[in-house]
Amino acid sequence: MMTLLYKEIRLCAHPASVVFAFLGCLVLVPAYPYSVIFLFGCLAPYITFVNARETNDPWFTATLPVTKRESVRAKCLLTVSLQLFQLLFSLPFALLRGALGIPDNPVGIDAAPAWYGFGLMIYAVFDLVFLSSFYKSGYRAGRAFVMASVPLLLGMAAVESAAHIPALAWLDGGEHWRKQLPVLLAGAVCYAALLPPACRIAERRYEKVDL
Repeated sequence: MMTLLYKEIRLCAHPASVVFAFLGCLVLVPAYPYSVIFLFGCLAPYITFVNARETNDPWFTATLPVTKRESVRAKCLLTVSLQLFQLLFSLPFALLRGALGIPDNPVGIDAAPAWYGFGLMIYAVFDLVFLSSFYKSGYRAGRAFVMASVPLLLGMAAVESAAHIPALAWLDGGEHWRKQLPVLLAGAVCYAALLPPACRIAERRYEKVDL
């Protein structure tokens, strides 16, 4: 499976998806809606899937000694790798905010533990909808992205709105990081719980697709 993942990174991952993954550094911008970073994290797999389709990757992969399920699993691993790399890459920049004395984000939620937890939840729901929808046909990436963008945009709006609700003020700002840890844990559990069924649904659907 690691060999297939290496093939996905070398041949399928669009350069723009790598750029989007590095945009986790935007948490260092003083006044910026940080939930937009999640949008970039969802655009990365979408652009990669489109690139794979346009370069006839499904047919090339079909000539390799791998099953359809294995090819789907490799794409799922690539998606997870891009998204988790983006969040991990953003972590040093989020910590650097405090060292530089950058004030709390006036636009929306800060890059604190709760923000990471919400990001994992948004990625989990997006991947579930996008992957299961895409592999109904194996090529309709645009349609799958439109369907998955609904919960994505709703999640982004909810995250940014939470920062402006007085009762939820503890979700915003690094000084409340201890109270935010359950949100981070919930996000990690959600991501770990939804990705396996998303991959299994995609595998079952792709097996019915006639290449």
